[in-house]
Amino acid sequence: MGKRYFCDYCDRSFQDNLHNRKKHLNGVQHLRAKRVWYDLFRDAAAILQEEQTKKPCRKFLQTGQCDFGSNCRFSHMTEQDLEKLSAQVQGERRSKELQQEGADVPPGAIEDWLEKRAKRLSAAQSN
Repeated sequence: MGKRYFCDYCDRSFQDNLHNRKKHLNGVQHLRAKRVWYDLFRDAAAILQEEQTKKPCRKFLQTGQCDFGSNCRFSHMTEQDLEKLSAQVQGERRSKELQQEGADVPPGAIEDWLEKRAKRLSAAQSN
């Protein structure tokens, strides 16, 4: 049977040879899964900056769904979503400033982070 290669991004395995590995690593499914994985670790400021430069997706605003999903070049965020994201960015900046000044981190910061992380993970899994 030979050696098998397991892709952590795609959660699948296949026979490990040069042709199969190259075909998989350049495949659309693998590239999408890899992008989704790394998007989980982006900070809110980068997401906000990217979303503000995009135009709103008309189909998503009309129907609530888009055929392109996370690969759509238009924004799927509403004005309320952008406001929440900008408030989150401001909160993160204030906490960084407090940490740089040597002040203690306010209680509950870890719980807030865990809650935000859980929301990002559930949103990524739904896409």
